[in-house]
Amino acid sequence: MTEQRKGLLALVTATVIWGLSSLYYAQFRHMPPIEVLCYRSLWSLLFFGAILLFQGRIGQLWQSVNTIPKLGIVATAALLIAANWFGFIFAIKFGYAVEASLGYYIFPIVAVLLGRVFLGERLSIWQLCAVGLATAAVIILTAGLGVPPWIALGLAGTFGIYGLIKKRITLGPVLSVTAEVLVLAPFVVFYLVIWGARDLTLWTHVLLFGSGPLTGVTLVLFAYGSRRVALSTVGIMQYINPTLQFIVATTVFLEPFTVWHQIAFALIWTGVGIYCVAAIRQDRSARKAASREATLGTVVT
Repeated sequence: MTEQRKGLLALVTATVIWGLSSLYYAQFRHMPPIEVLCYRSLWSLLFFGAILLFQGRIGQLWQSVNTIPKLGIVATAALLIAANWFGFIFAIKFGYAVEASLGYYIFPIVAVLLGRVFLGERLSIWQLCAVGLATAAVIILTAGLGVPPWIALGLAGTFGIYGLIKKRITLGPVLSVTAEVLVLAPFVVFYLVIWGARDLTLWTHVLLFGSGPLTGVTLVLFAYGSRRVALSTVGIMQYINPTLQFIVATTVFLEPFTVWHQIAFALIWTGVGIYCVAAIRQDRSARKAASREATLGTVVT
């Protein structure tokens, strides 16, 4: 099997696990979302710590937070990913899984918009169309339901800003996430000691423990795959996650899918299609430009 196929398989596996993870977190509906978040953070820290210990890189953790600016950036990223995890767990507990899937559909489009605003990245006409369709979908859903889709906007916004912050962290994915959950650890332990439930069953504890490897394995697979396939492929593969979330929400959880949802999702899916086509064209153009430069360099040499 070629490296590219291995990467694609890893990407598909990661996004399928993410897409079906709502089934896993539905097992904790009897618990407060904040407590589930605490256990997820704690077991993720132990899982990632074990990986770094095995790799002999555990000492690098100190280097990621050994100055105030570094600690500030990592702490900000930690708060954002914690908010994102909490929003997802909250959505599953209280019956907003459809809205959660909407959030992960619009996240890449929000990321493009954040790149334009904060990094000065130029948007193509197709990317502008995708942003416009996503905005129209949110406006229509707000008008139809009488309230903005706060969970979807929260998930897309926190993950988008998290990605923006991560651009300033010069660490690999495993090391950076380990640093983030390490920053959260004192608050997590404090909450569990003071307010954590004392009557959880052994099976519940086993499932909570599993949230650490579930978080870690998917991240490792995604990082592995992302390094071996084209950027446009990574972008398209990410939509497996919200698609499976949407299917689970409507067919397993039987959440309502009103006419307003239908209109909004139709606009989002159209925007996603445009976004994917634009990403493929951009990737092809970049590869052609690189190929021309390499050919020219060879001729000159």
